[in-house]
Amino acid sequence: MHGGDRVALALQAHGVRFVFTLTGGHIAPILVGCRQRGIRVIDTRHEATAVFAADATARLSGIPGVAVVTAGPGVTNTITAIKNAQMAQSPLVLIGGAAATALRGRGALQDIDQMSIMQSITKWRRSVGRVQEIVPALEEAFYQSRSGVPGPVFVELPIDLLYDEQLVRQWYGLKRSGRSPAQWVVQRYLDWWVNRLFAGAQNQPVVTPRLVDVPDPEDRAVRAAALRLVQSQRPLLLAGSQAMLDTASVDALAGAITRLGVPTYLSGMARGLLGANHPLQMRHRRREALREADLVILAGVPCDFRLDYGNHIARSATLIAANRSCTDLTLNRRPDIAALGDPARFVRMLAERVLPGEHWKEWIDRLRQRDAVRDAEIVRQAAEPTAYVNPVHLCRVINETLSDRSIIVADGGDFVATASYIVRPPRPLSWLDPGPFGTLGVGAGFALGAKLCRPDADVWLLYGDGSAGYSLVEFDTFMRHNIPLVAVVGNDAGWTQIAREQVEILHDDVATVLAYSDYDRVVGGFGAVGYRLDDPELAEETLSQARQIALQGKPALVNALIGKTDFRKGSISM
Repeated sequence: MHGGDRVALALQAHGVRFVFTLTGGHIAPILVGCRQRGIRVIDTRHEATAVFAADATARLSGIPGVAVVTAGPGVTNTITAIKNAQMAQSPLVLIGGAAATALRGRGALQDIDQMSIMQSITKWRRSVGRVQEIVPALEEAFYQSRSGVPGPVFVELPIDLLYDEQLVRQWYGLKRSGRSPAQWVVQRYLDWWVNRLFAGAQNQPVVTPRLVDVPDPEDRAVRAAALRLVQSQRPLLLAGSQAMLDTASVDALAGAITRLGVPTYLSGMARGLLGANHPLQMRHRRREALREADLVILAGVPCDFRLDYGNHIARSATLIAANRSCTDLTLNRRPDIAALGDPARFVRMLAERVLPGEHWKEWIDRLRQRDAVRDAEIVRQAAEPTAYVNPVHLCRVINETLSDRSIIVADGGDFVATASYIVRPPRPLSWLDPGPFGTLGVGAGFALGAKLCRPDADVWLLYGDGSAGYSLVEFDTFMRHNIPLVAVVGNDAGWTQIAREQVEILHDDVATVLAYSDYDRVVGGFGAVGYRLDDPELAEETLSQARQIALQGKPALVNALIGKTDFRKGSISM
């Protein structure tokens, strides 16, 4: 059993079904060991995609996702994706190859200080120095990635820990003869070094995954929140991605919100938690609702830029916050009641203390009427003529084309943000977006991970034409690994989210202009099926055809040429 086998053994014991990678000599034994143990190895065209895919599997399954990358540039190519996972609080294990232990700092291929690079963007990291430490390090990595506030961790595995001992001894030249006294000393040192690397390696490793306790909020905070809630007249609940970390309990969370009867806004991974048409879910005019509310519950939602650093919430309102993170719990605004712990459990515990009933019917009706007015405005805006296809109309057609088992992956700026107001995820864990880092380029990786986790799902990848440039090459990956999905590119030939205000304020469109490129022909070169859509009357037919291609087992892309609208004018947050 070489070191790569030990890695595979540890991954298998932790329930890992997929390993995402871009191959390299430093990590080959890990990939071979994984495939021989039934772990599916998915090789992508960029390391960032591998990490994004691992991130998506973690979000949908609750099991830390795993990416394995080669040393040096393989590791550095993951930085943006790892930082995105950190800010999204996704449990993820990144395994990086490294130069041989005895060659560190001597100019070995791709030898850099990877641990320093990873220090600020991972919650835990370890460089393994001996073969017998591989399994314990991975056990700790999986535990750390899920404990407390989840996040990415990094395990560095030098190449001489991963191959068979006999081969490693050959690399170090330990069977050579006829050397000078100086060379003899060096050889004795290297012999000692290799003996140290493999000491205890003959013992069969026993993998013992550690259980992670989901942190419960204090009962005292729940009691106080329940008392203030029943006294309120206009409460609101905001549920965010952190409330979805315990994937096994999402249905229980949805049931608790229904029992509470509090009007609810959903963001991030929580989109779809209540289904497509739940009477308590509000979708529009959130800022106005927050300013009118006399009590606001933030369940896994920090007061960051998305809430104008807490300024969207009236100062006279009672603010109740539940969060696993001490920092996020009090970020920018200290709540009246702070519950440190899992926000989903907080909501469930709160629902057990509040008697069911229509406590806030008048308030809910007012919010529903406001939503209805905005929905009518959207229908009107969808009918307005634009060049090519009106993006609001296209998003409405996408929403009508979704099935009950659809998963939506959001990767883009203006077009995708428009879709977030119109496209309604059908069920819990059916919406994937980057999170607070606002990263472009997550699309192909997220879609890849989603389809592997949920092979029966219809995966819809919504691209802006800017974001499509980051990962369109991964249609090669989709073809090679039989990943059928539908991608829709909202192609308005520009970085419109930036251009809209840049041109108005600075009177210059520099660096915001793209072209109506033939993205459909690009994916055709990889063997996928591409469609060009430039007529609004053909939108429904074209999307249906693309969905049928995916149902037949092949990836498809709709290059939708869209016009410009003022749907999101003034919406950029800083």
